Amino acid sequence: MADSWVNSAERIGADLHLELSGPGGRRAALIHALREAIRSGRLAPGTRLPPYRSLAADLGVVRNTVADAYAELVAEGWLTARQGSGTRVAERAEPLGAEKRVPRKAPPRARGPRHDLRQGTPDASAFPRTAWLASYRRALQRAPAEAFGPGDPAGRPELREALAEYLARARGVRTEPGRIVICSGFAHALRLLFPAVLRGPLAVEAYGLPFHRELLTAAGVRTVPLALDEDGARVDELGRERAVLLTPAHQFPTGGPLHPARRAAVVDWARARGGVILEDDYDGEFRYDRKPVGALQGLDPERVVHIGSVSKSLSPALRLGWMVLPERYVDAVLAVKGEREAWASVLDQLTLADFVGSGSYDRHVRRMRQRYRRRRDRLVEALAAQAPHVEVTGIAAGLHAVLRLPPGSERSAVKAAVWQGLSLDGLAEFRHPEAAMTALDGLVVGYATPSEHAYGAALNALCAALPPP
Repeated sequence: MADSWVNSAERIGADLHLELSGPGGRRAALIHALREAIRSGRLAPGTRLPPYRSLAADLGVVRNTVADAYAELVAEGWLTARQGSGTRVAERAEPLGAEKRVPRKAPPRARGPRHDLRQGTPDASAFPRTAWLASYRRALQRAPAEAFGPGDPAGRPELREALAEYLARARGVRTEPGRIVICSGFAHALRLLFPAVLRGPLAVEAYGLPFHRELLTAAGVRTVPLALDEDGARVDELGRERAVLLTPAHQFPTGGPLHPARRAAVVDWARARGGVILEDDYDGEFRYDRKPVGALQGLDPERVVHIGSVSKSLSPALRLGWMVLPERYVDAVLAVKGEREAWASVLDQLTLADFVGSGSYDRHVRRMRQRYRRRRDRLVEALAAQAPHVEVTGIAAGLHAVLRLPPGSERSAVKAAVWQGLSLDGLAEFRHPEAAMTALDGLVVGYATPSEHAYGAALNALCAALPPP
């Protein structure tokens, strides 16, 4: 049995493509083909060649033909042969024209910022590799055979069941697995919703992600800005629109939840108009100094599309998100998505289902909530000590804060940040171009992005970039 296994293994060598052509017999053709492969550089110095038996079987020649060809090339210095290490291309066998080639120097890379305080990404070094790997192994072992076929566009049932339980418990979402559709993130959700189920202009908050507005504009959707104040979006400004996009748990980027009276008012508006509310729950798990604000969807599951992802809680590299849809929208969204899952890896879905169901997700979120709260506290303390004249807002939840600046000082502060080697955004970057409300000056500071060891230096650079009193 052992000899049989060895012989089988010997026959399964590395694949080697050779064209046996030219004058002479098979041995001469093989020698010529090997010389040309080495001379052209296709077989690099040190490359191990297949065993005699394996190459002979691949080429359809007898074993002695390959043995004789190898011996000839060893004698000529093209190959080397040592017991136990097989036959290899000689280290001194240089490809044709190698002496003429001059190694190209890599073009110099532009130096990026030394400190990264941009919003929108978690601390990449904190990804729970060990726990994620454990979930991956369990999910792989338990996965039914059909999971390795074409994916269901709705998403794996294991993940939708786990999310239905988690979202109900942690975010107050009222749903069932059949109303959850897996997507690759918020932008993908928008692409699926327009134009499948939404028509006409879309009301949006006067400050928000420009990427989302650009995506909607490209899809032919006109966005209408709603002013903001200390209670969130001015939903009383809603007019003839049939849909509105909100960040009710933590307005992005200015911070603060949508006031309870306005939450009720926007749901009443949707019922009266036959409209729909898109709820971007981008960082709902991270709250520090206030009671958790439940999902707006809980007030009326038939009028709110709840959209979430793991981009802030775990990593944007996973490309996993979800939509909790009103029942009447499920079929239309799945029709747009197609017959097969083309975006979210099934194995990642199964892993996330185990990660959530095993409690690992809750433990990770709690751990990161504590870490980010300490980061936020260090930011507040650094500002109090070095720039007490700067007001910091939006810090009760989320992964970023807004530093309010005197009118007209934002542009110079952003330039000063660049001089300090600091990457961050000004509030003007997020302002809707048609917003009528008074422009706000400020800096959006993401305190989750830097690693622990780099955070202190980033704070010092930030304080050095701020305008004087």
